[in-house]
Amino acid sequence: MVGFHFKYLLLLLLCLLSLLSLAKSSCNSTDHELVSKAFRSVSGFNPSIFLLSEQNCRNGPIKQIKLPSRNLSGLISWAFLRNLSQLQKIDLSDNSLQGSVPGRLWSMPSLVEVNLAMNRLGGNVEFDELSSTRSSLTSLNLSNNRFTNSFRLSGFLNLRVLDLSRNNLRSLPSGFEKLGKLQHLDLSGCKIRGSAKPMSNLRSLKYLDVSDNAMNGSFPSDLPPLVNLDFLNLSSNNFTGLVTTDKINRFGESAFVKSGISSSYETPKSPTKTPSSSTVRRSNSAGKKKPKSKNRPLILGLVISATVILAAIAFWGACIYRRKKRLANGRKWVISKPTSPFGLKPEKSGPFSFETESGTWVADIKEPSSARVVMFEKPLMNLTFSDLIVATSHFGKESQLAEGRSGPVYRAVLPGDMHVAIKVLEKAKDLAEEEAVSMFQELSRLKHPNLLPLLGFCIAGKEKLLLYEFMANGDLNSWLHELPTGETNVEDWSGDTWEHQNDVSYVAHPGKAGWATRHRIALGIARGLAYLHHAGVVHGHLVPTNVLLTDDFEPRVADFFSWGDDVIRCCTESDVFAFGVVLIELLTGEAGSEETLARVRASVKERRGVEMLDQRLLRVGSGSAREMAECLRVGYLCTAESTHKRPTMQQVVGLLKDLHPAAP
Repeated sequence: MVGFHFKYLLLLLLCLLSLLSLAKSSCNSTDHELVSKAFRSVSGFNPSIFLLSEQNCRNGPIKQIKLPSRNLSGLISWAFLRNLSQLQKIDLSDNSLQGSVPGRLWSMPSLVEVNLAMNRLGGNVEFDELSSTRSSLTSLNLSNNRFTNSFRLSGFLNLRVLDLSRNNLRSLPSGFEKLGKLQHLDLSGCKIRGSAKPMSNLRSLKYLDVSDNAMNGSFPSDLPPLVNLDFLNLSSNNFTGLVTTDKINRFGESAFVKSGISSSYETPKSPTKTPSSSTVRRSNSAGKKKPKSKNRPLILGLVISATVILAAIAFWGACIYRRKKRLANGRKWVISKPTSPFGLKPEKSGPFSFETESGTWVADIKEPSSARVVMFEKPLMNLTFSDLIVATSHFGKESQLAEGRSGPVYRAVLPGDMHVAIKVLEKAKDLAEEEAVSMFQELSRLKHPNLLPLLGFCIAGKEKLLLYEFMANGDLNSWLHELPTGETNVEDWSGDTWEHQNDVSYVAHPGKAGWATRHRIALGIARGLAYLHHAGVVHGHLVPTNVLLTDDFEPRVADFFSWGDDVIRCCTESDVFAFGVVLIELLTGEAGSEETLARVRASVKERRGVEMLDQRLLRVGSGSAREMAECLRVGYLCTAESTHKRPTMQQVVGLLKDLHPAAP
């Protein structure tokens, strides 16, 4: 009897264990199957991200699909995703996905954020059942795709952020009158023609960018109320109207470049008061009763005498002024250091000549305050070339940080303790002003954590100056090749970035020899280049001096544009090769010369890559020699002689992430 009960209990226990195992193994099985089916035609998708995800299992049904920059390509079966009952966010940006998006996706009741930017998606965007369903979406980013003009927004009543930039819309989407909550709208570069009037009812907007289109309309009546806007860009359109000085100061001149809107610097005249009829009658009646004064001839004589004296004084002053002006025009003004505080405008007139380490550059303008500084992120800053002169001690040699292939670079401190680096583009002298402004605006839109952002620009005569954030840790070349005593390597200061040659911050950092730090730098550079390539931009001159380091040694790729013959020679494959050379230099600690490259490639091919690693990496012992050798192999692949054998930068990002468990 006891044996029977024991067998019964054992059988029951086994059943319970089986049920628990089945429950655990089937956790989220329905959602996982739907995701797998949705991505079954997408190359680069790894089902284990979801099928083996304990995080999703603990949190119940899948609520997020976040696969940005995963080198995904192909067609998604969106119908399966629509059956994910609790899906809230989708981020598939920066891939190569194709096809169209069905209207039923937007009507998912749980979906609030969608980011499909930088893909190859196309077709139209609208609801299949507008009459019965409203979208819950609050943020929709479809920028840099191939969507067409059949774009209907009537059902997106909860949208706060909408980015449709860089698509082929050709006309404004319909249904703007329904978007009462919209705060951010970007329609730049969509080839839109026609009136902007349908947008005038967007009264909650704080950000509006419709640049690089062919839109028309009257400014400001056909646009959303300007009083609520924090950012506005109407450049490269066909609007009409006048913009006053206060609006230019608020949004910046770049917001109205080639927009068709004229600048108005006239101040309104004070209204002339017209006396009322009763006042006129009182004056007339009073005049009739007032007797003539006996002293009137005496007063008249005194007035005439005073007038003659004042005229003589004015004539004498004019003569002195003309004499001083002739003398001033006959002398050449020599630039000296300013003794006044920042903000005081130089009183001399141009042209302005500034000496550098190797020569001079000239800003051929008469008044330094006539050349405005355009700040992209802070359009309300009212700065001119005159302010830059003072902030750089008249572009003196003591303010010069470096002199590279593009021109000299200076350090300056702007209002609000904003530390910037000012680069003079000597090779862009012959570039037309409108073309330069358009180029700088495009550069300002390239935003990535591993790219050095363009803060603003100034055009002074033929000189073009760019303003960047100053990086106190300098560039990768200086950081990597510092001597153990803290002395700097003075053999090569010909880079295109800026260096602190004697700053104590350049003393060898104790963690710089660590594998984790160098891996983070390599991965960051790769991510920055991958972003540029996806945006259709080729760097063209990636060297360690063009990689700057933040305070926490996060890399920022700089100087990603070229002119003339450099543009013709540039291609993504050459960028991959240049990255491989930088990666080899980062791992070996040796300058990326042809000799070093040949020795490293030979060692990796013979599976002796560990022998080429920087000895400081091995002494610190903070990483795996195998991982470092594999990373060196990535550099080997990037520097293959045959261009078609080199990986893409997106593939390089994946390879580097797989090498280090802690890589984000």
